[in-house]
Amino acid sequence: MSRSAGNQEFQEWWNNQREEDLLLSDKPQKTRPHLTVEIPPTPTADFIFEKARPRTARQLSYAFLLKVQQLANCFMNPSNFCNSSFYNSAKRRLNTPESPTFIHARPYESRLYRVIKVFFVIVVLLLVFELLAYLKGWHFSPPSVGSWEIQDFVEYFYAYWLRIRAHYLAPPLQQLTNVCIVMFLVQSFDRLILVLGFIWIKIWRIKPVAEMEYKDGIDHENVEAYPMVLVQIPMCNEREVYHQSIASVCIQDWPRERMLVQVLDDSDDMDVQDLIREEVLKWQHRGVNILYRHRLMRTGYKSGNLKSAMSCDYVKDYEFVALFDADFQPPPDFLKKTIPYFKGNEDLGLVQTRWTFVNKDENLLTRLQYINLTFHFEVEQQVNGVFINFFGFNGTAGVWRIKALEDCGGWMDRTTVEDMDVAVRAHLCGWKFIFLNDVKCPCELPESYEAYMKQQYRWHSGPMQLFRLCFLDVIHSKVSLAKKINLIFTFFLLRKLILPFYSFTLFCIILPLTMFLPEAELPAWVVCYIPGLVSILNILPAPNSFPFIVPYLLFENTMSVTKFTAMISGLFQLGSSYEWIVTKKLGRSSETDLVAFESDMEHSGESPGLPKSSSESDVTELTKLEIAKKSRRRKNHIYRKELTLAFILLAAAARSLLSAQGVHFYFLLFQGFTFLAVGLDLIGQQVS
Repeated sequence: MSRSAGNQEFQEWWNNQREEDLLLSDKPQKTRPHLTVEIPPTPTADFIFEKARPRTARQLSYAFLLKVQQLANCFMNPSNFCNSSFYNSAKRRLNTPESPTFIHARPYESRLYRVIKVFFVIVVLLLVFELLAYLKGWHFSPPSVGSWEIQDFVEYFYAYWLRIRAHYLAPPLQQLTNVCIVMFLVQSFDRLILVLGFIWIKIWRIKPVAEMEYKDGIDHENVEAYPMVLVQIPMCNEREVYHQSIASVCIQDWPRERMLVQVLDDSDDMDVQDLIREEVLKWQHRGVNILYRHRLMRTGYKSGNLKSAMSCDYVKDYEFVALFDADFQPPPDFLKKTIPYFKGNEDLGLVQTRWTFVNKDENLLTRLQYINLTFHFEVEQQVNGVFINFFGFNGTAGVWRIKALEDCGGWMDRTTVEDMDVAVRAHLCGWKFIFLNDVKCPCELPESYEAYMKQQYRWHSGPMQLFRLCFLDVIHSKVSLAKKINLIFTFFLLRKLILPFYSFTLFCIILPLTMFLPEAELPAWVVCYIPGLVSILNILPAPNSFPFIVPYLLFENTMSVTKFTAMISGLFQLGSSYEWIVTKKLGRSSETDLVAFESDMEHSGESPGLPKSSSESDVTELTKLEIAKKSRRRKNHIYRKELTLAFILLAAAARSLLSAQGVHFYFLLFQGFTFLAVGLDLIGQQVS
């Protein structure tokens, strides 16, 4: 039910008041001494954080269908459109003074946007021309050049246009269409092979087997049985998640004298540095071997941070290194479930675990990401790990043999995907990888489209940088020919280059053009049936997400714009292809659980000498953080490329309606509305 105008005005006034109060409270203060705080034995009722109950798949499906019905009613009755919530949301995006209307685009993306604008103008002109021809009946009896029945200049011009598009425009477009269809079929076949491998693994219950396992608890009489493990937590301005990340690592069920935790802080915010340093000091007082490292020069981003940490003299005393990004919370038995696989496997370089997501049900965007990442881990990573012992390292929630890192040259900052870079080099040096689907490490998904888009840009630009840099290394390496073909064709070209290329070209360029150049045909099975089948394959590992199969298909085509832009940028070093932007996190996991754990630690007497003034991570600070999260207003943007493509697709849908092409019309219509919703930033985390 939509809110009344009065309620909206009151809500906007109330949000403004809360934002002003928050800004006043966040003004820089003088350098502060250690704050004195007290952690009560158990959180009181005033400090218990209640999270809104996520909606079920059925509820979201009903809500989605209701929105579609409302949108259809708006178009059936134009007077309703001006009063619709969709129109009001779009109007607020355009008129909000405190947020920029357009997101700042990179120079290369600006050039691409200009090309799309020219394409849009051409499509609009063609649509007007085709509407005129339709009204005159030329679609049923098209005029021909040289015919004596031509009566005016417009009809003569249309006859020439039919001749030009049939003999000069349609043939090259059809050739490009055929090339993209072949790419599409090859990539779909690769997806089918992966799913068949996944089903084979499930039927025969194939999984890696360790030669040993650790029992619950720590055997203090046989401490030497536990290898020396270095645990690294790279972070940068992670105000929301630093506390839970450090706590999760420090409570690992591993002998403290056999583990060292490095908190690698690249923060440029002095307040965040102080908070993280205080947190490290707190755990030091509890007897955990933990160090705080901060670089003055943040060169190389995350890879430079890790490289600097690995250069310490004491690293030579350790055999393995476990990596966790700041929003990851490994279970207490993480090391006990991963380290045993290295025993007896001297050629094993990496053990990668699966990610799980604490906020997968937060909104539609996180649910769609969950489908993608579930397929990535359960299918791609698991199948590649079982059958070829190689996959791309995910950069976190994994354990490396330090000797393997040193053997392949260590961390390098030549790309924005340092994790994939080190994995490829280790594979070329002969090291094997294992993926553990049963060992799960919780983390957080981006909840706003802006954060997700920046993450995807880096994830698709970096592989092309790496492909360009390591192509000759793969050719000249001593690995087998099969491994070279797998790396070059399957790992890089098929899954990193061909996929974003044909997705954008086929569904955003060729499909609209074929509506205005009907002599070039794009079959319905390419538009609807094969993509639907591929979407079903993608959703198989996450069957509970089946109600979202249609939004998933449409949203993946929408994301092809960002992925295509990033792929071209990384391949040809255009724009800011080497720019690293830390993915924004909200700290969605339960801070209350960590507070309760600290209270248990206090009562159990594990930290007798712990000063109570050693941390700001008590309940009061967590309450302030929760209030800041709820009252903070996110900047909404207008994404110009997506918005322009939305109008192009809707114009093509109108042209398709004139030709009575059912499947093409419905696909273009719904795809256009999806682009419109994304372009207006109406997906993901929204302003309250």
